[in-house]
Amino acid sequence: MYTVKNYRTKKQLIEEFKAGVKIRVYQPGGLFPAVLNGEIALEGPHFPEPHRWYAQATIKDGVVVKVK
Repeated sequence: MYTVKNYRTKKQLIEEFKAGVKIRVYQPGGLFPAVLNGEIALEGPHFPEPHRWYAQATIKDGVVVKVK
């Protein structure tokens, strides 16, 4: 899954999460059903750039509530 904002690094994602920014996620392409709650894998930056970071996250109602 991707974050709505195209974070260039995992560090940027974590810094904004710790600062209290509401981070929303989405599944591009619609190939898989949208997950709104539970554990997910995040990747970035967005396609077509090569992914350079990955993170595990917990989401509730499509918003990140925990990042690993």
